[in-house]
Amino acid sequence: MSSILTNNSAMVALNTLKSINNDLQKTQSEISTGKSVASAKDNSAVWAISKVMESDVKGFEAISDSLALGESTVAVARNGSETVADLLTEIKGKITAAQEENVSREKIQTDINALTDQIKSVVGAAQFNGLNLLSGTEDINVLSSLDRIGDGDVRASDITVARQDLSTDAGKIGSGASLNANGEIGGSTAATTVVSAANTAELTFTNGADGVSETITVAGVELSYTGTTGALDATDFAASFAGQINALGLEGVTASNTAGVLEISSTRAFEGLEVTAPVTAGGGTVNITAVNGAAPSGDNTATASTIDQRAEQIDFSTAAAVEEGDGYVVTIGASSVQYIAGKGETFEDVARGLKTAIDSAGFKGITSEVVIDDETGQASLKVDNDGTLGASLAFDVNGNKGGEASGGLFGLDKIDVTSTAGANAALDNIETLINNAIDASASFGSAEGRIETQANFISQLTDSLKSGIGALVDADMEEASARLQALQVQQQLGVQALSIANQAPQSILSLFR
Repeated sequence: MSSILTNNSAMVALNTLKSINNDLQKTQSEISTGKSVASAKDNSAVWAISKVMESDVKGFEAISDSLALGESTVAVARNGSETVADLLTEIKGKITAAQEENVSREKIQTDINALTDQIKSVVGAAQFNGLNLLSGTEDINVLSSLDRIGDGDVRASDITVARQDLSTDAGKIGSGASLNANGEIGGSTAATTVVSAANTAELTFTNGADGVSETITVAGVELSYTGTTGALDATDFAASFAGQINALGLEGVTASNTAGVLEISSTRAFEGLEVTAPVTAGGGTVNITAVNGAAPSGDNTATASTIDQRAEQIDFSTAAAVEEGDGYVVTIGASSVQYIAGKGETFEDVARGLKTAIDSAGFKGITSEVVIDDETGQASLKVDNDGTLGASLAFDVNGNKGGEASGGLFGLDKIDVTSTAGANAALDNIETLINNAIDASASFGSAEGRIETQANFISQLTDSLKSGIGALVDADMEEASARLQALQVQQQLGVQALSIANQAPQSILSLFR
């Protein structure tokens, strides 16, 4: 049946042509935009995933900028701390030269002052965009990553870079809890004074017959005396041993015979003196009857007794931990010095800081030394008085929490090599400052390396995300090109088919001729 009202062939041809045109339009859109999924209507699920990943890429690009800024900031700090370490090494050379007696210490001090000023200049200038990691104690965080967890939440991750304060600031003592009450100054010292008097040991002898021999050992040197004629008494032994000990020329050690009692005196500041007096068979005997002004705990039976060092000793806790802001004050005579601990410091750092403070305070005749026990690791600070300021000086140590930390180069600007005592103290203290600068450089180097590694990872991760997004939404241009040509042919055929279908009703006219 033919109809001039309904042309089924034309409708089929028209629908086919519309479908071809739609496909052709989509293919042309892919070619023009380069994307197979350009909007949510193309593929809502894929489009949503791609947009989330694109937002992550944008975030990681911002992180790359943050890492670049952080890496530059840390690199400036590292270069600054390395320069400080080099300058401190130069100062050490000057201090070493000042150990000689026949040099111009005043000129050496001038060079040290100039190098100190240069160090301060380097520390002050080692900033990037206003941030100086060589000043202060507050850590900084460098944005390093965005972590998307399973529930869709995004969390930022940071790389923490610890500041390394290389200033010469003295810090500020706090008014918090007492460190003595907390047991951090472990027993401190029983003495309330530091005195210049010698410590002693007294040895007594009994009378003996001819040929009796006695042996004692002082500072590792064995001494002996053998009677040859007549009855011997204690005075013979004491006088002989006193002469032998004095002949050894031991620094700070003297001996005397007082009514048959051998008295050995030691003014050694930081070293005890061992004395051994074993009982001798055959008649005569020798005993240590008093050490350091008190009777020994028991009869001497070949057990060495030690004459104490003259210095008083501050022992720090082996159990407690040092916290930033813990302040320690040592009083000597009428004056006090202080050191306030920084972040991550130990009691060894505290002891060395107090030593620097004492050596820098200009006490005449006061020297100090830091000792670390090899077995327990306990840090101790020894303080000696040679009597220049007085035979007996008040001595105390206390502390409080809540202060402002001393700088890592505390005491540098107080180095004075114009005297022998100052030059000797400076040689020990400069080692502590050099180690602080080296530790700072190592810390910054480690942080810089970590930031650089993270920056490389973020760059590679961003590239991977971009590739992943492209795999989801980018058009296959080779396929689109082939499809375009095919659709163009189909479009021409569709147009021709529609034209033929539209011509079909005209044939009905021939029936009415």
